[in-house]
Amino acid sequence: MSELASLTTAWYDVNARDLPWRAPEIGAWPVLISEFMLQQTPVVRVLPVWREWVARWPAPADLAVEDSGEAIRAWGRLGYPRRAMRLHACATALVERHGGEVPRRLDQMLALPGVGDYTARAVLAFAYGQRHPVVDTNVRRVAARAVSGLADAGAATTPADLTLVESLLPRADAAAARASAAFMELGAVLCTARTPRCEACPLRERCAWRRSGAALPAGPSRKPQRYAGTDRQVRGLLLAVLRQATGPVPKPALDVVWPDQVQRERALDSLLADGLVVPRGERFGLPGRVPADF
Repeated sequence: MSELASLTTAWYDVNARDLPWRAPEIGAWPVLISEFMLQQTPVVRVLPVWREWVARWPAPADLAVEDSGEAIRAWGRLGYPRRAMRLHACATALVERHGGEVPRRLDQMLALPGVGDYTARAVLAFAYGQRHPVVDTNVRRVAARAVSGLADAGAATTPADLTLVESLLPRADAAAARASAAFMELGAVLCTARTPRCEACPLRERCAWRRSGAALPAGPSRKPQRYAGTDRQVRGLLLAVLRQATGPVPKPALDVVWPDQVQRERALDSLLADGLVVPRGERFGLPGRVPADF
């Protein structure tokens, strides 16, 4: 085991947050749900929605038999609701291709709808204890600082990031999987982008960036995304009306959510194009079966 992995894992064994998808008996499907939900979304917002999904749909088959509209409704205000549709499509594919089980091979994981390189490796590592470089923003930052002496890893994951992180992992599968979780946790709670807690970091004596004495960059490498007043906000307001309705709603019920007609229509058109909203005659609703009384 590399020294960085050993130190980080020892720290993780004592300091890891008690998150339900980390429970050893939790299973691969709840882990997969968590990885979909945690994309660009804080843990505190994911926790209650994840618990509701796991209780309602404890296996892929349970979600697959539902309409995709129910997945969108249950997604609530997590944001980026296309993830809900992709997770529904993923559940359907798991039933059709893998007997309702999450596969254990990387190529099979990558072939699933909505599953990219990070998600595939994360599920195989965290659910099945396999050795894969699991590289998100937090892991890239830890590796950039501790090994390369850089304050920031840059805006996007590169093949070099995967190679670097893999070189830090222990050879044994179980130890590598735990080290992957430990690196991620370290970046999330101590080695943060703007306010790193170097004094509490288990790598403080071996961190190349800390030894260099270099300061943090003046601003973030990735420009924060504005939300207020954007089409994303309007899309969210329109979807909120449809999630709360028991069936399709008339257009005037959507028109009241935002005063700018041009922006409102653009947001609605984008929801229709994404398949998150479907027309029902003169009304609009979530995808799926229409109640008999409509």
